[in-house]
Amino acid sequence: MQKTLSYQALRIEGEKQTAVDDVLTVEHPLSIRINGEPFTLTMQTPGDELDLTRGLLYTEGVVKQRSGVVPMQVVERDRDGRISAIDVVVNHEQLQASQLSKRSLLSVASCGICGKTELTLPEGRLKSERPELSTENIEEMFTSMHAGQSAFQTSGGCHGAAIFDADHSMLVLREDIGRHNAVDKCIGALLTASQLSSAKYVLVSGRVSYEIVVKCFTAGIPNLLAVSAPSSLAVDFCKELGITLYGFCREGRATCYSHG
Repeated sequence: MQKTLSYQALRIEGEKQTAVDDVLTVEHPLSIRINGEPFTLTMQTPGDELDLTRGLLYTEGVVKQRSGVVPMQVVERDRDGRISAIDVVVNHEQLQASQLSKRSLLSVASCGICGKTELTLPEGRLKSERPELSTENIEEMFTSMHAGQSAFQTSGGCHGAAIFDADHSMLVLREDIGRHNAVDKCIGALLTASQLSSAKYVLVSGRVSYEIVVKCFTAGIPNLLAVSAPSSLAVDFCKELGITLYGFCREGRATCYSHG
């Protein structure tokens, strides 16, 4: 499915104006339903919608099945063939009913907590895993991720996330206009492939905020690395939840904010 589209625009440089064709990242609504009932409407980039749905329901604590396929079907597409609605079929005893009422319908691409009705710190703490990690290891992982970010290379406006194992080998890479969606797509793909237990590092483009940390914690992934800065709440949560957090991972350097 096409992740970018070309738009006509006017480029202005000083007094010079030039008509150009500019490539932009597609943002498209996806309605996620559970047993036919609306759960959330998320804004996302087309592609890997089943992974996104699987990962989102897991990291939101709604469907806690940790491996294998969760039955779901595409129930609506737009006129261009983009998936617009997915229905997830889950036995009522598998649902975490207390979580179903905690998100209203809209979740925008830039914010993974939009639509939630409360903000809570998850319970528990990850077992400390602090393997030796050099700036060379970090640079190699980010180089692998960047090489697979085709939508970003085309448009410059698409985030990427990748998950690596203990040997710094990439398990999965996904792109989306929302950082949190890209992470959910990665986690969903590993859940379906029953590979989540091998995940040790989450890499994200851009900054890190609270919702990315919670997704890593829920997935049991102990190390989080970002190209840009973390928020204060992201650092506080990483300290409490046992996650090692690196920011500003670029140009042969990195800043460790927790459990270094």
